[in-house]
Amino acid sequence: MSEEVGARKVGVDYWGLKPPETSCDDPKCPWHGHLKVRGGLLVGRVYKARAQKMVVVEREYLVYVKKFRRYERRRSRIHAYLPPCLKVSPGDTVLIGETRPLAKSVAWVVLGVMAGGGST
Repeated sequence: MSEEVGARKVGVDYWGLKPPETSCDDPKCPWHGHLKVRGGLLVGRVYKARAQKMVVVEREYLVYVKKFRRYERRRSRIHAYLPPCLKVSPGDTVLIGETRPLAKSVAWVVLGVMAGGGST
């Protein structure tokens, strides 16, 4: 395996994500800093990328309603930290991982872009 010098193993080999080509010196970066990824992994679509180093990821899921014997579609929006070495735009499909609380509403970090599709 030819990995970039300085990039750590984050534990997402199953998803086929490679470390980013650019490096950063951010301590909150899971690839180049000291942030540990623990807990859940989610795939979602970037809904908003206006804040500095933060994105809003929207994920859709199905919930079964017993009374009507069918599924309803729900969605939730999660605030996730965006390391400077990753470039995302609204509409991109990203993989996010759970971390320790980084801010009042941020406890997830973007690990990589699964598929493009955003307009820049």
